[in-house]
Amino acid sequence: MRFFSTGLFRGLIAQILGTIVGMAFVMAVRVVMRLPLDLSDPKVFEPVMVVGVIFGALAFLIGVGSFDGWFNWARGQATSDDISPDPAKPNWMRYFSVDYDHKVIGIQYGVTSILLLGFGGLMAMFFRTELASSGITFLSSDIWETILGYSGPHLFNTMMSLHGIVMIASILLGVGALSNYLVPLLIGANDMAFPRLNSFAFWVTVPGAIILVSSMFFGGFDTGWVGYPPLSLRAPLGMQMFLIGVYLVGLSSIAGAINVIVTVLTMRAKGMTMFKMPIFAWAALATAFIQFTATQLIGLSFQLIMLERLLGMKFFDATAGGDPILYQHLFWFYSHPAVYVFVLPGLGVISELLPVFARKPLYGYRWVALSSLGIALIGFFVWAHHMFASGMSPYLRIPFMYATLLVAVPTGVKFFSWVGTLWQAKLTLPTPMLFVLGAIVIFLLGGVTGPPLGTIATDLHLHDTYYVVGHFHNTMFGGYIFPFFAAIYYWFPKMTGRMYSERLGKLHFWLMWPAFMVLTIGMLFLGLQGMRRRVVDYDPELGFDLTHLIMTIAGYVIFASVLICLYNIIRSARRGAEAKGNVWNSRSPEWQISSPPPLHAYPQPFEVTGEPYDYGLPNSTYVKMSPAVGGAPAVGVASPQE
Repeated sequence: MRFFSTGLFRGLIAQILGTIVGMAFVMAVRVVMRLPLDLSDPKVFEPVMVVGVIFGALAFLIGVGSFDGWFNWARGQATSDDISPDPAKPNWMRYFSVDYDHKVIGIQYGVTSILLLGFGGLMAMFFRTELASSGITFLSSDIWETILGYSGPHLFNTMMSLHGIVMIASILLGVGALSNYLVPLLIGANDMAFPRLNSFAFWVTVPGAIILVSSMFFGGFDTGWVGYPPLSLRAPLGMQMFLIGVYLVGLSSIAGAINVIVTVLTMRAKGMTMFKMPIFAWAALATAFIQFTATQLIGLSFQLIMLERLLGMKFFDATAGGDPILYQHLFWFYSHPAVYVFVLPGLGVISELLPVFARKPLYGYRWVALSSLGIALIGFFVWAHHMFASGMSPYLRIPFMYATLLVAVPTGVKFFSWVGTLWQAKLTLPTPMLFVLGAIVIFLLGGVTGPPLGTIATDLHLHDTYYVVGHFHNTMFGGYIFPFFAAIYYWFPKMTGRMYSERLGKLHFWLMWPAFMVLTIGMLFLGLQGMRRRVVDYDPELGFDLTHLIMTIAGYVIFASVLICLYNIIRSARRGAEAKGNVWNSRSPEWQISSPPPLHAYPQPFEVTGEPYDYGLPNSTYVKMSPAVGGAPAVGVASPQE
């Protein structure tokens, strides 16, 4: 089979061998140092396994070929920047091996993101089934003991924790998919600034995702997705897999951010000033600034946990002079700005697509562009609102409360822009636009449920309740999940050259949106009633059973709707109708070339001669394509009927 000759297969084999070599290396060191060798002792097995897993991740990158170009440079050998596929191999093999084409890398990110999204969703279905009624039943089955070696409350905690962190990893990869595929096409570049670094940034996520998911089979972990000490210092070996996996995904974020920043700042087409860029490029740039400057902090906090577990360093042990609150400051200094890493690209998608289907200019374009940078900046000053109930210094609460409320200002700019763009618009409602409108409503609900968590007096009552879960899911679904599906449907014809099924796309939306509204309103209601989050059981006398049952059914409907989307995408990519020309009548440059885009999207650079969102204005021109490419029109203009 040809799959066995792909880089992915070589990488997986190398990861297994590298893990074995790493474990053997640690055992050899222990023999030399005359340390205990009994692998049944967790204090012996944990460092052996941790070093083995790190060796395995490095071996995967070597095996898959991520370092080949750099190794050749180090040896003084010639390297090629040619991204042409090997004509002797089928095209699908490009997606399972190292490739330097940003479009291939974007799809690699996207597919991996969807796989993780499915796994995270499956974890949610399992623990939501347990929560459908009071009493511990489903997760206490003997089958879980047979498969994993544990069940009951610890299994619930592991699944709940994995759901959260795997979904976050999925979103980070989805952000990478959107940025990698779209940014060069939107700004007129033929690739990212550093293609090899771009490929490395994707492939390092693969062992990271494998290690993260494998934590289930190493005893799991019960800390939630935040990994707070001292609980994370006492958790099973699966905790280390969680820490290493997220560390590798974070490394990918930093490398990808460097690429986006340099690409946007240095590789724009002629005439494309900063305030003539498509709005998604602004969103990607603001996101990259956060990733580049904040991700190190979560890596540092996880590294300190690893070192305390492995070497006994007492960073967070209060009995030995450590401070567990320090971890929370380090963690949230990244993890709250990370919320804007998750949502800024989604908000950019909303602003990008809304004018196309409203046939009007984007209201307040410059303010919307700058609001992304404003959100990114203010986001660094709000992290401690997660810690109002932690016992941190009381005098810090007030400034963080005001900073938290201040972030609503640049976010409100976007809402005013969207409402202004929709006002008296000539709306059409294909599937991408339905997901955009659904995202706006859900994100608004996330916005109005946020201030009670940002003000001290109310947060002290709502902290650690299902209200927080409802607010966070509103923010993630409205700010990322719905815009992500909008982006998939909108750019699917560009990526594949084929149209998706509009009927299945709308079925996806009309199942997912109402079901999510039921789910999240149920979460908010239970939170206000005092239901604690992250608990496996609840007293039937509280009267929560019916609400939990309805929420569980809604969760299954959401899961089913995503399966419909996947069926639609896979079927349409093979048998969908041909996507001819500019299917959305868009002014954006990527729609002025053929679908799917050629290897070098713009062999002849285009020139920007107007504004990006002047829909409805007669004879307005945004890009001048010279010469015409792939049979597309030579100039991106608004048609007279607009």
